[in-house]
Amino acid sequence: MFNNSVTISVSDNDSDDLAGKMRVRVRRKRKKSGFRGRNELAQRFLRKLLRWWPFLLFLPAAGLLVFEASRIGRKPSPDPGLVSQKNSGPVVENKSEGNLNRLDPTTRVVRGVRERCLKLLPPEELQHLDIPTDKEPSNPVKRMAYISENDTPYIEGNITLSQQHMEATRFNLFTGNQTLEQREKSFKVSETASVHCGFYSKSGGFTISDEDKNYLQTCKVAVSTCAFGGGDDLYQPIGMSEESLKKVCYVAFWDEITLAAQEAEGRRIGENQFIGKWRIVIVRNLPFRDQRLNGKIPKMLSHRLFPHARYSIWVDSKSQFRRDPLGVLEALLWRPNSVLAISEHGARSSVYDEAKAVVKKNKAIPEEVEVQLSQYHQDGLPEDKRFNGKKALAEASVIIREHTPLTNLFMCLWFNEVVRFTSRDQLSFPYVLWRLKVLKNINIFPVCTRKDLVNSMGHIRKAKPLTN
Repeated sequence: MFNNSVTISVSDNDSDDLAGKMRVRVRRKRKKSGFRGRNELAQRFLRKLLRWWPFLLFLPAAGLLVFEASRIGRKPSPDPGLVSQKNSGPVVENKSEGNLNRLDPTTRVVRGVRERCLKLLPPEELQHLDIPTDKEPSNPVKRMAYISENDTPYIEGNITLSQQHMEATRFNLFTGNQTLEQREKSFKVSETASVHCGFYSKSGGFTISDEDKNYLQTCKVAVSTCAFGGGDDLYQPIGMSEESLKKVCYVAFWDEITLAAQEAEGRRIGENQFIGKWRIVIVRNLPFRDQRLNGKIPKMLSHRLFPHARYSIWVDSKSQFRRDPLGVLEALLWRPNSVLAISEHGARSSVYDEAKAVVKKNKAIPEEVEVQLSQYHQDGLPEDKRFNGKKALAEASVIIREHTPLTNLFMCLWFNEVVRFTSRDQLSFPYVLWRLKVLKNINIFPVCTRKDLVNSMGHIRKAKPLTN
């Protein structure tokens, strides 16, 4: 019988070898040393990071602070193609605080695209920009006649108006006394417009020297400002081209209070009557005790002060004009075929809402505002008057205009409303615009355009009232 089992003989040495091989098979593989090293390095880095993270955060913050400090102290570089100022008088030291001397453009987003608010011509075109040739006015007003003391004395009923009555209504020898009947008649348009427009009498005030008068008569384009009562400093205009420097007058009207305040600050008028780019005109015998009302004279009656000028740009004393004036005229008057450009109000569009805000902020006497608004309501002024779909309520710190008989009439009417009622000219602007219906080509531009035109500095100090 055969045995089916198979016997395999194994020696002691062979059994040890086989056991060793079996042990090799079940032994776990060791982790690679490279992986373990990287893991330990990551853990060490994490521990360092947790320990030093406050210091690591401090470094970029400190670097950013140093960068901002150096950028604030650095003088801004001018626009390409525009020249730096060449002072014709004593130099006013530049200030680094606030918005002073900023030339960067103001932009806004329109239909998803960011564009500049004031679209000036390129610098190379500004250098060759010229004033358009004279043209015959096509509007219904051809000539202006300004009422003066040589006319028939004003009589209301059968009683000649006394000086006391004129003072009570703020009318005086400078303005003449416009009766309500004359006020109503002044809004009726004719080829020759006869209207009160300040400078009623030679003894009415706002006296300037013959030398200054002669200078003002040479101006064809004027940029003007004023500071009465010492309330504001003088900011040098920037951003102009060489062509504008040759063709544009820069005139600042000061009273003697402002002159003394500026001299105390070290800003003295040179022998040529200039401080930097500004020709300083000292005004004596101001006609109103209210300095805000005195300031309306150069603001609204530039056609009386610059009798031969074709264009003017008014800039409030709290602002620094920072654009080429001929470029501004081209962008806001010539290109859109307008005769007057003014900034819309940033917050409100209704005269009646503005009146409430004026009273709330104590910017006018409530009784005076009530009289003014009652008159406007009686005359039929709508509560939300708009002009060509835009706000008719104006901010009025920058006024750009062509001196035509019609725009001159508009400014005279506006000035008379300010004298009759309150010095808050925002209240009377939409009313006069509504009454003088023939004046249509007005450019009421958005607030961002005004911000591109000027650097707003704010009032420095409260203006001192007249004591005499």
